[in-house]
Amino acid sequence: MSGRVYLVGAGPGDPELLTLKALRILRSADVVLHDDLVAPEILQLLPPTVRVHNVGKRCGVKIMLQQEINALMVGYAGSGLAVVRLKGGDPMIFGRAGEEIAALRAANISFEIVPGVTAAIGAAAAAEITLTQRHIAPAVALVTYARAGGEPATNWRALLASGATVAVYMPGDDYGRISRDLRDAGLDPETACLLVSCATTPAEQIRTSTVERLADVPPLPSPTLLVIGSVARQAADRAPAPGQAAAFPAIQQFS
Repeated sequence: MSGRVYLVGAGPGDPELLTLKALRILRSADVVLHDDLVAPEILQLLPPTVRVHNVGKRCGVKIMLQQEINALMVGYAGSGLAVVRLKGGDPMIFGRAGEEIAALRAANISFEIVPGVTAAIGAAAAAEITLTQRHIAPAVALVTYARAGGEPATNWRALLASGATVAVYMPGDDYGRISRDLRDAGLDPETACLLVSCATTPAEQIRTSTVERLADVPPLPSPTLLVIGSVARQAADRAPAPGQAAAFPAIQQFS
C-alpha cells in the first residue's frame, strides 16, 4: 500500500492564515514533519494520534539534514501513511521543496502541494503597504540574503535598476553589511526600506529606515524580512504593545 506526501504552507505565523485545505489535511495526517518556524498554535491543531517531527533549522543550526528529511518522507509514505511536510510561509518559496519533490519522484511517491501565505505577503500586510503600486513599483522580486556555498551572489544592481520592490528573506542581523552591499551596487542611500520581525504574530515589530541608516536599526528577532523600495515609505515604526502576551487568540481545537 502506498501513502502520500503533502507539501503544505503554514503561512507566516498567524494560525488563522492557514488555508482551509491545509487545515483539513493537517487534521487527517498520520505524520507531520515541520519546520522550526511553524507556530506552536498550528501544531496544537493536530490530532493527538499524529506523529510529529521537528525537522527545521534556526540560525544555521540544523536539527536534521535534508537527506534525512527526504528519507523520512519516503519511508513513512512508502508504509502507506499520509505525511505532511509542513513549512513556514509557502512551501515553494525558499523552502527546499524542489529537492523534496525530486526525492519523492525518484521514489515514485505520490505528493500534492498546498500553497500558503508567503512571508513577504505577511510582512507587507503587517506594515500596511503594497509590494506593487502603479507608477511607483511595477514589480516585486523575492530574494534571499542567505546563500549556500557555490551559489552566485545576488545581482543587486540589476534588481534595483528595474524599479521593483525587493523583499529579502533571511537577511540575518548584520544590517550594516546589507547597507554596504546595497550602496556598493549603486543604490541611492536614501532609498526607503523596512524590517518586519515576526510578521502576523503578537511579537511583530516593524522598523522603517533608509539604506544609509539601516546599520542603526537594532537587530530584531527572527524571522525577519527586509523590504527595499519606494513603497516602504508608506510604513510606520511599530512595536508590540507593552505587556502584550506573545500568544494568538484561541481558535477551534481538536476535541
